[in-house]
Amino acid sequence: MTMFPKHTCRPPGNVSRILFHNTSLWRLDDIWTLFPTGREDYVVVQLEDGVVWELTRCYRFRRDNNSSLNYDYDGHKSGFSCLDGFIYDKSKWDNTVVTQWDLVCNREWFAKLIQPTFMFGVLLGALIFGYLSDRVGRRPVLWSTSIGMHVFGIAVAFTFDYYSFMLARFLLAIVASGYLVVVFVYVTEFIGMKARTWASIQIHSFFAIGTMVVALIGYLFRTWWIYQIILSTVTLPFVLCCWMIPETPFWLLSEGRYKEAQIVVDKMAKWNRTGTCKLSELLSLDLYGAVGEKPSEVKKYNLLDLFYDWNIGTRTLIVWLVWFTGCLGFYCFSLNSVNLGGNEYLNLFLMGAVEIPAYIFICVGMDVVGRRNVLMFSLISGALFCGVIMVIPKGNYIWSVVASMAGKFAIGSAFGLIYLYTAELYPTMIRTQAVGSGSVVCRVGSIIAPFCVYLSSVWLFMPQLLTGTLAFVSGLLTLKLPETLGKPLTTTWEQAIKLDEEKDSS
Repeated sequence: MTMFPKHTCRPPGNVSRILFHNTSLWRLDDIWTLFPTGREDYVVVQLEDGVVWELTRCYRFRRDNNSSLNYDYDGHKSGFSCLDGFIYDKSKWDNTVVTQWDLVCNREWFAKLIQPTFMFGVLLGALIFGYLSDRVGRRPVLWSTSIGMHVFGIAVAFTFDYYSFMLARFLLAIVASGYLVVVFVYVTEFIGMKARTWASIQIHSFFAIGTMVVALIGYLFRTWWIYQIILSTVTLPFVLCCWMIPETPFWLLSEGRYKEAQIVVDKMAKWNRTGTCKLSELLSLDLYGAVGEKPSEVKKYNLLDLFYDWNIGTRTLIVWLVWFTGCLGFYCFSLNSVNLGGNEYLNLFLMGAVEIPAYIFICVGMDVVGRRNVLMFSLISGALFCGVIMVIPKGNYIWSVVASMAGKFAIGSAFGLIYLYTAELYPTMIRTQAVGSGSVVCRVGSIIAPFCVYLSSVWLFMPQLLTGTLAFVSGLLTLKLPETLGKPLTTTWEQAIKLDEEKDSS
């Protein structure tokens, strides 16, 4: 959508002849196979009125002497900006946002703002909808955000200028982020301990499949607004069906709505063809008394409660560091993949494909050795692969690619695991805000990642040094977190604190 194709200034008239170095052409569209990508060059054209122009990427120069058409010219020439627009190479992309609104040369920074602005919207969405989900429930937020993704996704395709495009995409980022945060908590709270690991982690597998689908759709449809409309229609089935899903019993219980929670539990038992359980017996409640008839007064929580005491505060800081490191490493490896060469769509497809075995690995590993140990192993392995990349001799393409993919595998494992681990480390009334705050820190990492990659101009391996150092430190600090394998989701602060006590006693 925001790819930068090769381009040059459009001449101020109809072209009769074209000269590029020693090659004479008749159509400007034929120059792109010869036009360099890395260095500045120019094309010489002669218009039908005989005037000779030199066309560069951002300027055009009119020669005063039109007597001969030669590539090299030492005479006087007058410079002008590209007032008639630009000519773009359409061999790869028919139409992108860059070509739609000429976001090149002195307007290139407009294009570079698109991704950071989107990530800032993702950051806000995690904060806003994480909070709303704990206040009004998971179900209303899932419904509203899924509708928002469909509406704003279609709106992006029909924007009439750059600013309306940025606004619609910013709103799309907010609701998409809110949906992602809440749907993960929703699945975690609905799944029992036996299947919680697989169900929660496989959400990320569908994210990886989505990446591969995006690559396929991008390959088939090279016009950005058609591509955007097709991707937005994917959300339509859920928009039509999301009203059918119930609220989670965990949230209903945390709000004191015990009778509604019992109804949901009965429906779950019916669908699973098993006997129901009585919440009144498990929680020693009278569902038909004053408590069961109307919600009791329940304390509202905010982000400051993530620092409930010293142990919980330390836990929160470590979890945030892991979120930041995982996202920074994830995007650093992904952004560097464009330098691997070959087909861009195939590279994107492989970036999604490599995540699926990573998620299978953590699903198997978490149920065998626990969440904490797998997370520590993934982070430290990622750090080691960053070190390996730094010692591989320059020009050894194959080993560099293998090490980069291995590093993406390791960091991707940690990135996928931290969602589930965070949800298990905090009690119900603050769980969505915990995951949402982690997602906020995560998006800070995604905003910083492009600038981290730019540091390779200072030293080639600076991105790997920063990512590897953070991954190693995060991996060691993970040892201070409690293990949650085989334990039910906590519903109170006392149960969450007890996780640390059990860690210390073990």
